[in-house]
Amino acid sequence: MISINKNGRKKFHFPLAIFPLFDEIVVTAIYKQQIIKRGLILIGKEFEQLTKIMEKLRSPDGCPWDREQTHKSLKPYLLEEAYEVLETLDENDFDGLREELGDLLLQVIFHAQLAKEENKFTILDVLVTINNKLIRRHPHVFGEAEINTAEEQRVNWEHIKKNEGKKSVLDGVPKQLPALLRAHRIQEKAATIGFDWKEKEKVWEKVEEEIEELQKAIHSKKQEAIKEEFGDLLFALVNFSRFIHINPEEALREAVEKFIHRFKTLEKTMEKEGKKLENATLEEMDAVWERIKKNNL
Repeated sequence: MISINKNGRKKFHFPLAIFPLFDEIVVTAIYKQQIIKRGLILIGKEFEQLTKIMEKLRSPDGCPWDREQTHKSLKPYLLEEAYEVLETLDENDFDGLREELGDLLLQVIFHAQLAKEENKFTILDVLVTINNKLIRRHPHVFGEAEINTAEEQRVNWEHIKKNEGKKSVLDGVPKQLPALLRAHRIQEKAATIGFDWKEKEKVWEKVEEEIEELQKAIHSKKQEAIKEEFGDLLFALVNFSRFIHINPEEALREAVEKFIHRFKTLEKTMEKEGKKLENATLEEMDAVWERIKKNNL
């Protein structure tokens, strides 16, 4: 079928029944494109609104608390929000994760607004910087480089960072990180240039060596030596954790949570049995503790 549009051009029409599969594919593709485009527009609008809300909060007729904040005063809130995100991940709480990610994003927007007011940079500069960095550090995706494994990418990532001006392969690991996590990241980075053991058995031998040195230090009764050897032992255990594919920070955090849960169960159990925890002997508490462990509580 042929019709003439307003501009005098011919327009061809084909019955949908002739090309049912083709029509379904085209309509689906167009529909998906429209959804993606609409989604991006909505994201942009909501992001813009968030930046405007922050501008308003920082304005003379905004919020007194927000107006008096500085980059330094916000540091504990940034850390707190990051840990709250981690907590929701540990608990598989996706409703909580959605909210906490928003709170963490707010910290980013807050710092960017402060920087804008100081004529340092804007949130646009932040976005441009991270976009360029991701493209630059993924040459196998956005360029012609060939990388086939995650390990190859980890090594290549560190090489690229070194070429960007890092003086040491160990640069870029914040001193403020929890010590276990920092040790893990430092060891990972050192491993990217081959400074690493080949077999986990050798790493465990190092752990045993550090245990012996700690025992000697304890016998010497020199506190500084004990502290140093204890640190060396922890560092060696963190190194071993990499070879058995365990994140030491997560492992310790889960162990702490397990202890808290079992201790609270101990308190409740003793109370049900009519005993006060503070009056119980260590043997009595240990017996209940072993029951709790045996029942996987």
